[in-house]
Amino acid sequence: MELKISSQSHADCVTVTVRGEIDLYTAPQLRSEFVHALDDGAHRLIVDMSRVEFCDSTGLNVLLSAMKRSREKGGDLILVAPNSAVTKLLEVTGLDSVFTIHESTEALSAAGSNASR
Repeated sequence: MELKISSQSHADCVTVTVRGEIDLYTAPQLRSEFVHALDDGAHRLIVDMSRVEFCDSTGLNVLLSAMKRSREKGGDLILVAPNSAVTKLLEVTGLDSVFTIHESTEALSAAGSNASR
């Protein structure tokens, strides 16, 4: 299956919506999207994973690399709505404690509202 990516910018934040499978063959496309967003001035990356059906270790590596670059700029990378298979992969690898993960965009919005109070 192919990977479809769309991005939407808001000031220094970019929401990247990913659909399909993140694997050895599609990971370079996602990496390119993150590099482009960060090079264009984004500090915070929000990755909507609600339509990601599969993610392998190569995909996790891309996410980790983008998180590192984002944090170097004073930002972060936030994963939103990973499905049960991706959530299980994050738990098994221990990355669920490394990434900031929200169940939904609504949960992310609520957390942002609470953080700004």
